Amino acid sequence: MTLKAYRQKRTFSKTKEPKGELRDTGQRLFVVQEHHASRLHFDFRLQIGGVLKSWAVPKGPSLAPTQKRLAVQVEDHPVEYVDFEGEIAEGNYGAGQVAIWDRGSYTMVGDQDPQEAWNSGRMSFQLHGDKLRGQFNLVKMHNGENNWLLIKSNDRYAEPEWKLEMIMKSGRKTVSRQAKPRARANTPARTHP
Repeated sequence: MTLKAYRQKRTFSKTKEPKGELRDTGQRLFVVQEHHASRLHFDFRLQIGGVLKSWAVPKGPSLAPTQKRLAVQVEDHPVEYVDFEGEIAEGNYGAGQVAIWDRGSYTMVGDQDPQEAWNSGRMSFQLHGDKLRGQFNLVKMHNGENNWLLIKSNDRYAEPEWKLEMIMKSGRKTVSRQAKPRARANTPARTHP
């Protein structure tokens, strides 16, 4: 794990993105950011060890098990990125508006180690967010080293008729939302990294 590629793509005197350090907080956080860059996409990030493993999901995540979503792995991001939203100024990598679409915690299915599961190219985890709940799977495709599929499992949180709703329109927020996810009584306690 390294933030070298992340830092090489950014000029921190010109962007408000966090420079960050490798740091293992002992938590398993996730965030999904709606990103109105040159092409609209959603950034899906899982805290694994001291970084956020990150994927660009062009069509956004889905609660419909039949909708397998392409997730293109991008560079690791610092853990501080779970709180990042705002504008990345023109002329910078990823220029455009970024808003937090969903966030929360996750637990691995079957007590897998997240790093080992990522290394194997097959991850199964439970998301505990405001929008995304239940089991999801990330499966690495064989036709490209950075291409994965993000797939919702058919559980009680599945919605076969799922329709993605954006929270921004043309790079501007259109609905209000809470700054932090609500604490849930049924959210499992965070465990070792």
